[in-house]
Amino acid sequence: MIKTLAAHIKEYKRASILTPIFMIGEVIMETILPLLMASIIDDGVNKGDLKHIYFVGVLMLLAGVLSLMFGIGGGVYGAKASTGFAKNLRKAMYENIQTFSFSNIDKFSTSGLITRLTTDVTNIQNAYQMILRMCMRAPFSLLFAMLMSFYISPKLASVYLIAVVFLGAILAIIVSTATKYFSQAFPRYDVLNESVQENVSAIRVVKAYVREEYETEKFKRASSGIYDIFCKAEKVVSWNSPVMNLTVYTCILAISWLGAHMIIQDSLTTGQLMSMLTYCMNILMNLMMLSMIFVMMTMSAASAKRICEVLEEKADLTNPENPVSQVKDGSISFENVCFSYKKDADEPVLKNINLEIASGQTIGIIGGTGSAKSSLVNLISRLYDVTSGSLKVGGVDVREYDCEALRNQVSVVLQNNVLFSGTILENLRWGDKNATEEECRRACEMACADEFIQKMPEKYETFIEQGGTNVSGGQKQRLCIARALLKKPKILILDDSTSAVDTATDAKIRKAFKEVIPGTTKLIIAQRISSVEHADKIIVMNEGKIDAFGTHEELLKTNEIYREVYESQMGGSGDFDEKGGN
Repeated sequence: MIKTLAAHIKEYKRASILTPIFMIGEVIMETILPLLMASIIDDGVNKGDLKHIYFVGVLMLLAGVLSLMFGIGGGVYGAKASTGFAKNLRKAMYENIQTFSFSNIDKFSTSGLITRLTTDVTNIQNAYQMILRMCMRAPFSLLFAMLMSFYISPKLASVYLIAVVFLGAILAIIVSTATKYFSQAFPRYDVLNESVQENVSAIRVVKAYVREEYETEKFKRASSGIYDIFCKAEKVVSWNSPVMNLTVYTCILAISWLGAHMIIQDSLTTGQLMSMLTYCMNILMNLMMLSMIFVMMTMSAASAKRICEVLEEKADLTNPENPVSQVKDGSISFENVCFSYKKDADEPVLKNINLEIASGQTIGIIGGTGSAKSSLVNLISRLYDVTSGSLKVGGVDVREYDCEALRNQVSVVLQNNVLFSGTILENLRWGDKNATEEECRRACEMACADEFIQKMPEKYETFIEQGGTNVSGGQKQRLCIARALLKKPKILILDDSTSAVDTATDAKIRKAFKEVIPGTTKLIIAQRISSVEHADKIIVMNEGKIDAFGTHEELLKTNEIYREVYESQMGGSGDFDEKGGN
């Protein structure tokens, strides 16, 4: 884990090295100051030597200035190193997420990835800065103060030693108890973020169903969960301060009492006693710093583990050693294909799929909810890999292609249509970043989107809000279809992508496909028979299997499922999952 994180310090190694050097310099100066103060008292004030007081006073001033400069240097470079480290972690995580296949993404929730990129990285950033500064300052300051204390008076220094052992034991108990609570806290941030994300993205649905109160209560539960865990952890950590104060004041009393007796016995000077008291505060305050470091490290350990899970996740889908970069045509061949989303699944989602689709054909795909229609087409662009069997596009197994080359030739309009914040033109150019406005307009005409775009005040420069909230569901679908067409693909997959448009517009889109892109293989998943009845052939899916494959007329004669759906829709229900009426 440490090796994985340390690899992302990169260009901030210099700042990471300079920070502890500056902190050690600050500690050395702070350690010298009590000795100089003792010298002023013993050799200057007590002896009335004004020259010595001035000389040592100048040295103290110089040491103080150097300590200040070292402290500023440590703060500046520590901040640079920690924020740079956090920047590199976020960049590395984000870049690795972009390589994930759908199966990789399925392992992490969206809210979980957001928490790891934000809250968890911030925890690591704070911990790293504390490691560079306090982890160097506190131990060295503690060590130097102990050495100077034993140098002045081994007898009095033994009081510190007892205090250090006592506090070390107490801190070990506090940290070990708090650790289990902090490790439980951060996964709860995922739940909180998920609640916020769902509420904000679906705010229109929430208001339409008047569920604000329910969502507020849901958020309150998630927030309370984090509150409760942190309260338990802080109750444990709160013992740190009173125990520390008790130890500090006990040490001061013990040193003062023993020191007074030693001064009377002439075995200790007044200046030395003052130095010992200063070192006492120094030692115990550094112990408190160390306790804070342990608490921060405990908190950040859980975050570090979650970050490493993302950084170390390897994409399930990778290019072969010598990938094929050209897709010859849009022919598709399934040979004994089985597929499961999880390797240890009891039953595959797709079972023994054998299918031959010629380049340029229009294929309709119809089936009930959960019949694995989307799973079937997701394999074509290699969003997932087959579990067994072989899937070929253009006569070549999809696993032999360069993923980017394959996906550039297989254009998919998924069920969940997504538009990004930006103008209509900017959204369309996701299909082809170099497309001219005229090319975008022609693609929109094919998708029957140009007609509503022309009615907008800014036409193709109209700004689309995040998620496409300022356009209707049907308009969003047509824009997504136009975007897919701009790729000029050899295979076009429409996954229930015309469900929000009226039947007349649906017919226009299908007619445009037939006339303008006859050479493109078109796979159309639909719930309406009218959307696929004019296809060259139709696949009927049922429970992960191909129940039938043929033309509309053939299926009406030979397939009971297709015939029942057709009759029920002609009867007016219009819903594939409603097989007939009473």
